[in-house]
Amino acid sequence: MQTFYFTLSLKYELCVQLYIPGINSVVMKADNGKRIQLPVRNLRPHVSPMGIKGRFRLMIDDNNKIKSFEKVA
Repeated sequence: MQTFYFTLSLKYELCVQLYIPGINSVVMKADNGKRIQLPVRNLRPHVSPMGIKGRFRLMIDDNNKIKSFEKVA
């Protein structure tokens, strides 16, 4: 199992793009410098009227399947 941490700060105007049909994933840079592709459905629950702000943890299994994506701070 691997764990990646992200610090995200997106304005609401950018978060609206997470709901555009055909956009299925985003690429983010983890704190360790690795680029990670994540389905937008994992980000949508974290959108607020302010956008997305905070520190997040992504846990994946040995087959690169997402086990959890959660806000930690």
